[in-house]
Amino acid sequence: MARLPHDDERCAAGCTRPRARSLCGGGQAGFAHRWHRPNQVSEFAVDLADVRKTYGRKVRALQGVSIQVRSGEIFGLLGPNGAGKSTLVKVMMTIVRPDCLRGTVLNRAIGDPVALERIGYLPEHHRFPTYLTGRQVVEFSAAMSNVDRRTRKQRAGELLDRVGMGDWKDRPLGSYSKGMRQRTGLAAALVNDPQLVVLDEPTDGVDPVGRREIRDLLIGIRDEGRTVLLNSHLLSEIESVCARVAIMVQGRLVSQGTIDELTASSRRYEIVVEGSPPAWCDGAATVQPIPPGQLLGAGVTGSASRLIFLGLDAIGAQPILDRLRAENRTIVAVQTVRESLEDLFMRAVTDPNTGLIYRPGAER
Repeated sequence: MARLPHDDERCAAGCTRPRARSLCGGGQAGFAHRWHRPNQVSEFAVDLADVRKTYGRKVRALQGVSIQVRSGEIFGLLGPNGAGKSTLVKVMMTIVRPDCLRGTVLNRAIGDPVALERIGYLPEHHRFPTYLTGRQVVEFSAAMSNVDRRTRKQRAGELLDRVGMGDWKDRPLGSYSKGMRQRTGLAAALVNDPQLVVLDEPTDGVDPVGRREIRDLLIGIRDEGRTVLLNSHLLSEIESVCARVAIMVQGRLVSQGTIDELTASSRRYEIVVEGSPPAWCDGAATVQPIPPGQLLGAGVTGSASRLIFLGLDAIGAQPILDRLRAENRTIVAVQTVRESLEDLFMRAVTDPNTGLIYRPGAER
């Protein structure tokens, strides 16, 4: 394995990377001591910059990832399997030691014990002994977060009721389905009354009714003033609850922002006319209109044709509409069509040169 740099060595972004001995010997406090410390209050609950992690000499799990999650929002982290999402979360939770990192969580240094006690965390593959009951699992998680005995007993029952496990809280995990274990894990992530809730695939194995209930629960958590970082590959879940999203591909962050911001440049303008498409919709036609937008395609649906343009607005559409009227065309509808999150995601994970999906972990 490549040698870790000394305390006075810096990565390309200028952050100091600690020696392995300092990290291993100092525990969580040692981990926090060596990292960047905030000097002012931030609006971001999570503010990470230039996160890098390489396993061995070849596997670049994270390649300079930077994300910012605002306080009080639900933020979605998207990406195909092997994109580095879980590794990024584990770095933030100090489970995995990065090669390079700058930033803060809850306005404290990464690994600060005070910050960690204010984070609720549901790992992707959480495992508890099957002989424990749901109540015991949640109480154990509370004890690990230094919640006093009386409070943790009260919260365990309340939270298991809240996630729909009230009738099962005193039964062993061995009798639970996968979805029931996920619900129990979610209760455990909330038992320390966290400011930041980090959920790694929280709806994995949950049926459609359960997913709807978890979505409603996440919205309720946000409305209580908490911040939620949601790591998922289920696009419908992300789109329905998240204010902003980030898409990771092969260890890199390829886009970050609101869904409207990310789809603005690819917004489509659709004009529906009666009859077959105009002759100038054929790329080989010699006579073309003068639109500033790009014609993506034309298709026939029943007795009407749909003309779809990219990068067009109401003003830019006027020359096209004038041309259609001059040809005595009946215009049925004119509308803006926003690219879906699925379209955005597929564009991010597809090689534009070959049209093939990027392989997990491969170099881009």
